[in-house]
Amino acid sequence: MLQLHEGHHHHPSIEGRQQVADSIWAQEHITLVTVGIDIGSSTSHLIFAKVHLQRRTQSLSARYEVVSREILWQSPILFTPFLADGTIDAAALGGFIKAAYDEAGLHAEDVDSGAVILTGEAIKRTNAHAIDELFAAEAGKFVCATAGHRLECVLAAHGSGAVALSKTGGAILHVDIGGGTTKLALIADGRILEVAAYAVGGRLLAQDDSGVWSRMDEAAQDTAADLGVVLDSDSLTDARLRAQIAMRLADVLYRVMTRQPDDALTQRLQLTEALTWPVIPERITFSGGVSEYVYGRETRPLGDIARELGLAVRELVDTGSIPLALDALPHGIRATVIGASQFTVQVSGKTTHAENQSMLPLRNVPVVFPQLTLDHVVDSHEVQLAIESACRLREIDRQALMALAFVWQGDPEYSRLRAVCDGIYRALCMPARTTPLVIVIDGDVGRLIGQILVRELGAGSQVVSLDGVALQDLDFVDVGQMITPPGVIPLVIKSLVFDAVQSD
Repeated sequence: MLQLHEGHHHHPSIEGRQQVADSIWAQEHITLVTVGIDIGSSTSHLIFAKVHLQRRTQSLSARYEVVSREILWQSPILFTPFLADGTIDAAALGGFIKAAYDEAGLHAEDVDSGAVILTGEAIKRTNAHAIDELFAAEAGKFVCATAGHRLECVLAAHGSGAVALSKTGGAILHVDIGGGTTKLALIADGRILEVAAYAVGGRLLAQDDSGVWSRMDEAAQDTAADLGVVLDSDSLTDARLRAQIAMRLADVLYRVMTRQPDDALTQRLQLTEALTWPVIPERITFSGGVSEYVYGRETRPLGDIARELGLAVRELVDTGSIPLALDALPHGIRATVIGASQFTVQVSGKTTHAENQSMLPLRNVPVVFPQLTLDHVVDSHEVQLAIESACRLREIDRQALMALAFVWQGDPEYSRLRAVCDGIYRALCMPARTTPLVIVIDGDVGRLIGQILVRELGAGSQVVSLDGVALQDLDFVDVGQMITPPGVIPLVIKSLVFDAVQSD
């Protein structure tokens, strides 16, 4: 029995109260040092950042969100080193990364998490394997994502700040002009509606280390042929010809941006499906290395045709009849991921379907987040199409390891659940899966979804269905083994972090 004696009430000291306050604050806030490493066909660079996360709610299973970012150090732009056989010089790249850590005054143990994004030539198997070896020791902390043309469009749209800018109203066409390709994204209200990519870039023609004009990409040769010129080592030295090629490449982009009918060269340089323009953009934004010339932030020639291409694009936009405003974003050549935030969420086992737990644990599972509208009546065909579209944007094969995430809305009626499951089954489980599919739902229907998929539709034993967790596009998750008791599955969620424009 607790007895209270008059005259001996305990009053915590100021120091004690501060310790309690500090303890509560620490549970709600996390600060991470993270690194983003962008390795592309033409350039590579690295950014260290400090990311502050805060719990959204007081719930112990609530998600943390990034509330502030501080760039600690960013590297100079490196022309990605290649060997004579066309593969990336992993040793030189490793030296660059080590030097970046040294310059920043950081060691591997100082970095909590990171993201390595491979694009263009870097995603080829021989290159990707060599690069993976550079980060093998950090496999648990680092997200390594290979980005083809469509995912590059998505990353550039987010990293430049165009997606955040679109939340202020009005559709945006974002154009990221890099060294080898141009990535376009049509964005409205914070959502990427469509993407497209073209073989137009500032390093399609370039000098080697000795200053000799030696790089002639196929797209540049096609453009020269369109101009009636054969491009070879002799004609490549003609500055006027290089300027003509840059102008013709700019004309291709202008045709796309202004929705003009494709000509033969535009079709030849098209790398993905074309935009179908479900909305007409009110603004246009640029990022990528060539955008530095479009916006006038760079004027020096850098041994390629980026300056000529950027100036030609700006001239066409300024003097043409393009019905779009030219908005400048703060991130041009550095429109990139600055790292990955990391935190743990426990999922209740009461509504979880995890009959086959032998596949667990799973690491760095990419999240596919389709744009689903679950009205009172769910159309299974629309669910299927939304999932397939999201997989294309993330460039994930339908049978590949993935986490399918969506928000459940409305009552858990069987007809609605079955329609969602039918769509998932047709999109991802025909034939029955041989690789793990993790379904993560922000709602209490995980067990029902899993049971319908596995027991009624025959989706296979590689399906795990969890609920009570809110994921988002461009997340990666580590899925742990079930902890019994209390019957929960721990998840570590790693979100790609962008130093993006903040909308009000």
